[in-house]
Amino acid sequence: MNDKVKMRTGIAVVIALLLAATAWAALAPLQAGSRDLLFEIPKGTWDRRMKGDKSSILPEQLTLMLGVRDVLLLRNSDTVPQMFGPVLIMPGQDFRLPFAQAGEHPFDCTAHASGRMTVLVVDAPAAGLPRLMWRLHSLLNT
Repeated sequence: MNDKVKMRTGIAVVIALLLAATAWAALAPLQAGSRDLLFEIPKGTWDRRMKGDKSSILPEQLTLMLGVRDVLLLRNSDTVPQMFGPVLIMPGQDFRLPFAQAGEHPFDCTAHASGRMTVLVVDAPAAGLPRLMWRLHSLLNT
């Protein structure tokens, strides 16, 4: 085999591998080791609020994705109970809130500077280009 044939064969193999990897990224099902997205209320949050500190420990909006990260896990590491929606989360307690529907879900939240937090639940990306773009975005933003 001459050098030109070896070069072409090598290039063809590299192209085939790139195409296979792209097809996998676009079509393979999404999987997550855990479907929980953890947000922790740190110790001293209530004390800081009572002293007028308006810094936010939680974002205004959390985004969850059905089938990937669709369970909000709130951990109260503070020394006082915290409210999230209608639920009282005691000190040291975890609260899991699973979501089964896409949409915007507002909640009252005593740990939040504004007193409210919105959970945005989005559908998992469809197979094909949307899933490929989501995987690329996730890869580049980690």
